Amino acid sequence: MEDIAAFAFEHAPVGLIYSEDRMIRRCNPRFAAMFQYSVAELTDVSLSQLYPSSEEFLRIGQIGAEKMLGTGAYRDERIMRRKSGVLFWCRVRGQSLDKDHPFARAVWSFADISDDRPLAEMSLRERQVATMLAEGLTSKEIARALDISHRTVEVHRARLMKKFNARNSLELIAHIAGVPV
Repeated sequence: MEDIAAFAFEHAPVGLIYSEDRMIRRCNPRFAAMFQYSVAELTDVSLSQLYPSSEEFLRIGQIGAEKMLGTGAYRDERIMRRKSGVLFWCRVRGQSLDKDHPFARAVWSFADISDDRPLAEMSLRERQVATMLAEGLTSKEIARALDISHRTVEVHRARLMKKFNARNSLELIAHIAGVPV
């Protein structure tokens, strides 16, 4: 019988990658299909190619490196970009193989959650605020994380409420999280 680990990697129900220093060294077919590429197109490619912007790639990298130090584990839900340019929500989980150097070697899983989470046209900052709201952060926590004022976060929240046609913050978070209202 084929090597069970290789078989599981190739046929996993979620996208899987092995990365070194944020470069995709190996990915499974589910991951490639999710991002509308072939496996060969993603081999030895920077993960930055799959983010909506280079700013988001750098920001999430900084956050990830900080969270992974010591534990090696990371998880979030974020907006990613398909080859066609279409943005979608993705659940990401990662495990570093070296807890002192989180991105040196890591295994990551990716799940497309766009069917459960609506995506409206948003600016980079609105995407950042929406992602952090979905993670349960308060406006003050978001302001600290993004190094902006609390009032600026509230302006972005108000714009998001209008875009999602939400009557209050709870309804906005429900829309962002994909919970039926």
